[in-house]
Amino acid sequence: MVFTLYILECSDGTLYIWHTDNLDRRLQQHGDNKAGAYTASRHPLKLLHVEEFATRIKVLTMERKLKGWSRAKKFAYMAGDWAAVKSLAKGKHKHEP
Repeated sequence: MVFTLYILECSDGTLYIWHTDNLDRRLQQHGDNKAGAYTASRHPLKLLHVEEFATRIKVLTMERKLKGWSRAKKFAYMAGDWAAVKSLAKGKHKHEP
């Protein structure tokens, strides 16, 4: 079985990150406002990213990571810009100039 991570951009500009084992059914649920309250009030939705994983643990691990990242880092990830992902991971600390 394949598990799919997907990222939607909502009409208010927020990003919705989730996973499923049936992407077509899940996108239909979003379209029918049956996927949950968060996206139901934020139509139209735009599918930005789809990525497949071999196990539910792997997709859930990536989903949780992404949810903790900044918007800029999420967009760098979706673009495959690993230099930017690395740079954005550093953050600003008191000891940095």
